Amino acid sequence: MTADSAALPLHGRLTGGGARGGAAPLADPPVMIGRPSYGELTSQLLRPITVASRWHLRLLALTGIGTLGLFAALTYTAIAGIGVWGVSVPVAWAFAITNFVWWIGIGHAGTFISAILLLFSSQWRTSINRVAEGMTLFAVMQAGLFPLFHLGRPWFFYWLIPYPSTMNVWPNFRSALPWDAAAVSTYFTVSFLFWYMGLVPDLAVARDASAQRWRRQIYGLFALGWRGSARDWSHYRVIYGLLAGLATPLVVSVHTVVSMDFATSQLPGWHSPMFPPYFVAGAIYSGFAMVLTLVIPIRRIFGLYNVVTERHLENMAKMLLCTGWIVTYSYIIEIFCAWYSGDRFERYVHLVSRPFGTYAFFVWLQFFCNCAVVQVFWSKRARRNPLILFVAALLINVGMWLERFNLIVTSLQRDFLPSSWGIYVPTPIDGAIFFGTLSFFLFLFLLFLRVVPFIPISELKELRHALGEADRRNGEQVHA
Repeated sequence: MTADSAALPLHGRLTGGGARGGAAPLADPPVMIGRPSYGELTSQLLRPITVASRWHLRLLALTGIGTLGLFAALTYTAIAGIGVWGVSVPVAWAFAITNFVWWIGIGHAGTFISAILLLFSSQWRTSINRVAEGMTLFAVMQAGLFPLFHLGRPWFFYWLIPYPSTMNVWPNFRSALPWDAAAVSTYFTVSFLFWYMGLVPDLAVARDASAQRWRRQIYGLFALGWRGSARDWSHYRVIYGLLAGLATPLVVSVHTVVSMDFATSQLPGWHSPMFPPYFVAGAIYSGFAMVLTLVIPIRRIFGLYNVVTERHLENMAKMLLCTGWIVTYSYIIEIFCAWYSGDRFERYVHLVSRPFGTYAFFVWLQFFCNCAVVQVFWSKRARRNPLILFVAALLINVGMWLERFNLIVTSLQRDFLPSSWGIYVPTPIDGAIFFGTLSFFLFLFLLFLRVVPFIPISELKELRHALGEADRRNGEQVHA
């Protein structure tokens, strides 16, 4: 050991956090900077829900206005009919189903980060899992609006529920829509239970730390009588692990079911057996991009640099790079299969209509955002730069929305017969509903940041204890 390294704090030598003056840092940055006490962690992570800020109230008001605009547009749609959306024959699916698939995809990263990485005992999930879980719930809520109003008569929503029907009229079990209803409702229910179960210990912490009586009563009600006993923790770990195991296959199954809406049809550009893995990879891709879009501003605004470190940002960038290449490979294979099939209709859609047709600009923009932008993450410097990550994540979200739009509209606008061809042009109501769901999503997310601890306090304390034990063991080895 050199004199320079011996002068560093022990955790700096272990994590590379204190390497300066020519000493090269280790490959991986730390998952937690410093070793704050448990009290300091509690105080830091509870501050966002105990101290109000003006910027938060202003953003809440702004997104609340956008949410009112969403409900106004949906009310007008229910009264006037979905003809105000701009959909027509042959493009009967457009913004509504595009937004549905996009929002469902965004909701996948929450379950992936929370459930799958929990089962693999990944330490870096700890500081971002609850943000991802909240994002999942709010994204699925936005997604559920679109099939409901796409019915044209949303008061008959129960036709989508696979209930026993003795009249054999509704639901139609051969339709893909009841599959969607069953898959999305199951996903939302399990994700909500998983999110709430993880919150219980932290709600008890908020209860005990609250100065106002009404806060203690509310947090105490939702904490379900948590006292932190060994019995409580034993039951908690069993239930949390079971829900993680139940949620994990949903990451694959839900978007697989959504992809079947397209794959089971005979329309050129849709009937493809590669859609299930293609959709799942794209869902995780867009979901991780949205997590970065939310985590980076939160990290900056609340000063969470010590618990949301470069390690978290870099690992999410690596996930984007991995899933981005899967999506790129899927694009290549999709085009190759269309050419290799010899089907002139498939060839026309993939080789003529999409790259050189009416929406060619959006197709090439999709390829740029989803395939080219992510290549910047081959650089370690880019993977650890919050500004580059934020801009890239925004572009990826734009690209994934365009992917769903191009997949749906370009296939529908050019059917088998030229006599059934048509052009889709979105209306102001389409735009109002889409941007309204963005406002509603951010409104719910801002409430989430203000009401519950969005960084898991109990899990971070457990991580702090594990890192402290590792420091102690390595210190004993050094002195030995």
